[in-house]
Amino acid sequence: MPKTPKRKLKTYQTSLGFYDQAIAAPSMKAALDAWGARSNLFHQGAAKETDDPDIVAATMEKPGVVLRRPVGSDGPFTEHSGLPTDLADDEAKPKRKSKSKPKKSPSKAAKQPSRKVDDQQARKAAAAFEKEERRREAERRKEEAARAKERARRDKAVASAQAALDEARREHEARAEAIEAERAALDERAEAEQSRWDKQRMKLAEAVRRARE
Repeated sequence: MPKTPKRKLKTYQTSLGFYDQAIAAPSMKAALDAWGARSNLFHQGAAKETDDPDIVAATMEKPGVVLRRPVGSDGPFTEHSGLPTDLADDEAKPKRKSKSKPKKSPSKAAKQPSRKVDDQQARKAAAAFEKEERRREAERRKEEAARAKERARRDKAVASAQAALDEARREHEARAEAIEAERAALDERAEAEQSRWDKQRMKLAEAVRRARE
């Protein structure tokens, strides 16, 4: 059976929150999924494909893994990045921040040696990406199975509680019917007794009347 050709990876970059983020992925959609984006950042101009050799090389070493660096910095992308160092200085030291900007020189990046990604490295990166993608998919399936198990446990508990409620309701209704039947019988006996007494009372009263004559 012929093997499915591996998809060529590209490097995509965006800025979310406190971080610049980059990833080697086969498509923009795959990049958006890995970033957890809820909208198309590429259409919004908030994400792009990059050919920066340093960023490409870093992402190709860990394809499918989201790499980060503090937002606005020009440092290397890593899997675990710290927060921007100037967050606490934005209000307290505005002048220091303004002085640091001119130190950045575009020529510095241009002077760095280019690290071209060859075909062998690209194939290796694509294979690693697919492995990472399978790992993430396995994690998703595991989480979904756990959620399904929890739903089944909850549904079973609800069904058990509902069954107990229904059984108690049936028992109550049976007892209420028995009490109602007893009440009807007592009412019938009371009426019979009242009728008997009325007849006896009238008879005795007539006897008293005759005795007085």
